[in-house]
Amino acid sequence: MEEPKTPPDADNFYQSEALSVQRVRFRNQYQMQVAGNLYLPKDLAPDARLPAIIVGHPMGAVKEQSSNLYAQKLAEQGFATLAIDLSFWGESGGEPRNVVAPDIYSEDFSAAVDFLGMQPQIDRERIGVLGICGSGSFAISAAKIDPRMKAIATVSMYDMGAANRDALHKSQTLAQRKAIIEEAARQRWVEYEGGATRYTSGSVHQIDADTPPVAREFYAFYRTPRGEFTPARSSRELTTHPTLSSNTKFMNFYPFNDIETISPRPLLFVTGEDAHSREFSERAYELAAAPKEILRVPGAGHVDLYDRVGLIPFARLADFFRTNLVP
Repeated sequence: MEEPKTPPDADNFYQSEALSVQRVRFRNQYQMQVAGNLYLPKDLAPDARLPAIIVGHPMGAVKEQSSNLYAQKLAEQGFATLAIDLSFWGESGGEPRNVVAPDIYSEDFSAAVDFLGMQPQIDRERIGVLGICGSGSFAISAAKIDPRMKAIATVSMYDMGAANRDALHKSQTLAQRKAIIEEAARQRWVEYEGGATRYTSGSVHQIDADTPPVAREFYAFYRTPRGEFTPARSSRELTTHPTLSSNTKFMNFYPFNDIETISPRPLLFVTGEDAHSREFSERAYELAAAPKEILRVPGAGHVDLYDRVGLIPFARLADFFRTNLVP
């Protein structure tokens, strides 16, 4: 079958000439090493203290897929930005690889605040977070218990809890959910006895005429030169695929519970007007307390907001953080 065409404005591997980048490492509260790329303007004055934004990648991806692009485009507008690899993924620590651990993912955002607060170029009282896809739900989970995050934005957010409990548009029955849980639980015995690890979900590796639209959309990014990247400590085959025995932990993950307690810190939800994931941003917006805003990008699907610079509202995101990360 013919490969999907890369949109002309897709620029996942953008490299800014106006920024310096530092490969950084820091530890979360579980003493796991978190890896990131810290972007700063090259013309930064020696005594400058910038507002900062932490950028989290889509679930199962790495910072080189979408996060670095957002981090650079925002750093070009006067912010320090830190694109991180979540624990168990990319260059960050955590064994076994590809494990689902939403509490630890959320902790990684707080650990990034710890790290940024120690940097001389950064004003620790002006730190925001931006979560893309699954990281949107992890950033919200973190912000509920970490008031040092002064402004929170999400793009193409997935509520990873609801997505696994109920699937898109609540299309999964309770019986189907229980069958998944049963299979994952029995796989734990297999692995405890030294059997092979099994992986689940993630983006498909090939498409045909019967491939569903959502799977086709993810394939167009993760399995083509548009966004394909083999991360450190992983392989092309395992990119985006969590372990089966751990993936059910998402079913106990409720990031929107108590979302209203983030107020009066502001929230911005960005979603594609045509995105299959739009329901999650709209649900979070409904439950959140003011100040809050939802931006539906015309003509954009879910993956379009990963890398299509002609659609991603970088100026609006920069204005949101500039307005709310005030001294």
